[in-house]
Amino acid sequence: MDYASAVKRINAYERLIRLDKPVGALLLLWPTLWAVWIASNGRPAIDIVLIFVVGTFLMRSAGCAMNDWADRDFDGRVARTRDRPLAAGEIAPREALILAAVLAAVAFCFVLFLNWFAILLSFAALAIACAYPFAKRFVPLPQLGLSIAFSFGIPMAFAAIRNVLPWECWALFAANACYAFAYDTEYAMVDRDDDVKIGIQTSAITLGRHDVLAVLASYVLMLAILVGIGVALPLGWPYHAGLAIAGAMMIYHYTLIRERSREGCFRAFRHNNWVGLAIFAGIAASYHLPNFL
Repeated sequence: MDYASAVKRINAYERLIRLDKPVGALLLLWPTLWAVWIASNGRPAIDIVLIFVVGTFLMRSAGCAMNDWADRDFDGRVARTRDRPLAAGEIAPREALILAAVLAAVAFCFVLFLNWFAILLSFAALAIACAYPFAKRFVPLPQLGLSIAFSFGIPMAFAAIRNVLPWECWALFAANACYAFAYDTEYAMVDRDDDVKIGIQTSAITLGRHDVLAVLASYVLMLAILVGIGVALPLGWPYHAGLAIAGAMMIYHYTLIRERSREGCFRAFRHNNWVGLAIFAGIAASYHLPNFL
């Protein structure tokens, strides 16, 4: 293999695991860090933080390879995905499966530094991540599957830090499930026309003209749960300021998705990264700023 061919193959692998599109990894990372900070009362051990950050990126990459393998017969018929390496024939299906397995195995090596509770939960997380790509064939709202998969870092964080799963763990889980359902429905709205032709199921298709309302309702429920967590723990004013900023962003998302254009829905989906960051910043600041004000 000459240099040009090697570079082309490496580029294909990078695109397969979305190294060129980190937004998906960040959407998985921010809620995990919410849990890490709350579970540790704002003082997480650096090794715990590193394990969850690295593990999140590895598992997201593994999930992308697995997803593209599962959708290899569909992606070529969707405008947004027809240039993905598997759909374009740049990578063989077997290679994608091997890469997914290797990345998951490396992630598991990091999990082994955690306690047994977190290790056991990692098997459930892996099973859900592997099952999700096939949900759109059988389930009218497959985005619910992703919302569970993208929330599993939360109980793993509490298990690793506290060795129990308290009420705030499940409240965060529920809030993030609403968040993930909202942004993945926005994502599904981008591909609605192509998905109808292919015959697969998504929340954007199932909800029909109620799709925008469902996204907004999910956002509102997410914020309501997070406000309740902040009042009960309690968390300081920076936390609620972070939620207010996130809420303002969600209003902006409504302006992007109300016309249901591909471009607007995709912009809203990508912008959700900043929602997660705003909430994380509020959580982190709430454990420190009150000491100085």
